[in-house]
Amino acid sequence: MFLLILLLFCFTIFAFVVTNKGAGEKISGKGYKEYRFGDYSNWLQKRVDKNWNRIHSCLQDSKICDTLMQESNTKADDFFKEHLSALQSGCCKPSNDCNFQYVSPTNWTSTSTSSTTNPDCSIWRNDPKVLCYGCQSCKAGLLDNVKSDWKRVAVLNIIFLVFLIIVYSIGCCAFRNNREDNAWKRYP
Repeated sequence: MFLLILLLFCFTIFAFVVTNKGAGEKISGKGYKEYRFGDYSNWLQKRVDKNWNRIHSCLQDSKICDTLMQESNTKADDFFKEHLSALQSGCCKPSNDCNFQYVSPTNWTSTSTSSTTNPDCSIWRNDPKVLCYGCQSCKAGLLDNVKSDWKRVAVLNIIFLVFLIIVYSIGCCAFRNNREDNAWKRYP
């Protein structure tokens, strides 16, 4: 039981360390956040990069952008006020620094005056099968979801760890008291 407590403690610390970095950047006047892949821990980035082809196809199949596509008559002001999930913000629309013109939630036109160093701007496509699924912001949106899930697991681990420590302490005390009682009876 001591080894289980130690293992659970180490995993919980690891989960908090790995998920400590990274958060969406709130943009003035927008209801959604922008996500940057480089803001998250290197360990998580490597895991996502290593498995991106499989993740990429799963994201496309999940149709996370379908709800935005169905709202094709949404006005720009209404769209910018809308709350988007991390995946929708990262995968279904171009990054704000691209300065694209809004047509519909998943249809944007490039402006010729766009001078940005963001590589996602050249990856964006209006094709519903492409959109920004290959973008770094899409990977960052995924990492934000992973981060929040891991944080929940870490909190549950702490609760479980406290319970295990209490049970272990009671068990150790009972074992020690039982041994002392038995030793006293043998030596009058």
